[in-house]
Amino acid sequence: MMRTMRLTSWPFAASLALGAMALGFIPGSAAPSADAAEKTQSRPATPAAAGSQPVAVVAGTPITAAELDQLAGSRLFQVRQQEYQVRRQVLDDAIGKRLTENEAAVRKISVDELTRLEIDGKAAPVTDGEKKEFYEKNKARFGQTPEEQALAQIENGLRQQRVRDRRAEFLKELRTKANVKVMLEPPRVTVAESNNPAKGPAAAPVTMVEFSDFQCPFCARVNPTLKKLEEAYPGKLRIVFRDLPLLNIHKNAGHAAEAAQCAHDQGKFWDMHDRLFANQAKLAPTDLKEHAVALGLDAAAFNQCLDSGKYTAEWRKDAEEANRLGLSGTPAFFINGRLLSGAQPYEAFAAVIDEELSLAEVKKGS
Repeated sequence: MMRTMRLTSWPFAASLALGAMALGFIPGSAAPSADAAEKTQSRPATPAAAGSQPVAVVAGTPITAAELDQLAGSRLFQVRQQEYQVRRQVLDDAIGKRLTENEAAVRKISVDELTRLEIDGKAAPVTDGEKKEFYEKNKARFGQTPEEQALAQIENGLRQQRVRDRRAEFLKELRTKANVKVMLEPPRVTVAESNNPAKGPAAAPVTMVEFSDFQCPFCARVNPTLKKLEEAYPGKLRIVFRDLPLLNIHKNAGHAAEAAQCAHDQGKFWDMHDRLFANQAKLAPTDLKEHAVALGLDAAAFNQCLDSGKYTAEWRKDAEEANRLGLSGTPAFFINGRLLSGAQPYEAFAAVIDEELSLAEVKKGS
């Protein structure tokens, strides 16, 4: 008999261990610093009233909560981010529990029976072909494990994943039907666009600032996801590109950042952006000049721009702000000031964007 999993205990489960790959994120020991970096305007948001309150007085001069927040910088933001994640998970659990109890009461059945009908009964079964296919593609991971035992592990893992997916789908249906609104505010930082290349209307309700490295494989991997987001949220999403070359592991990333800015001078930043990510093995200065020719740029103007180091200070300013925001790897995204790290799947970005659009509607109606 198949064991029924209670719907009310729906923690954010770990990904399927058999085939999970870590989310893409390239760490760097430290982002490059600038000798003359622009002053960052980024700091954890603090309510005005609380921010003006003194937390200490030294020789008659107060140190305010806002000053303390600014001094704590990214360390305090990280703590607030962790606190929010805990509070949000507990809140989502409570919402899910109430929704399933209400649905079960309407149907006049138990929560266990609701789970059996809507989750276990609707999660697609794992076929022999799917087990075998997974085994053949991942045979090396099972080492000396007998094939029969490995297939049993695969079936169990795939089944659990499908039950989790169906549970999430059902809870989303219940949340939509109940018109659930979440007003819990996440921690945010202010991240300036600083005249960096951008796509999407300036007045879009959601702005996503990306810190990226043209030589980072995970940054290249996330690009199709970003294009999909542009298509899914026309007029609602603005994407701003900022540079964070990790020179300690990517020696050509700085030159590539400058090449993209030189292309921007001729109105082809995004063309160069796409070409550089598609050709990460060809980012030496000579390669960059060949890319410019292939894109139809004015070669003389581009070469002069690149050779002069015109935009070296520009990416150094971006990197300095990234340091102050506590970033140490790429890619990293701030969606209306909310941090999302790594080459996350489309669903992770969409969830935050949808929340931001929902919050905007709630505030508009209040």
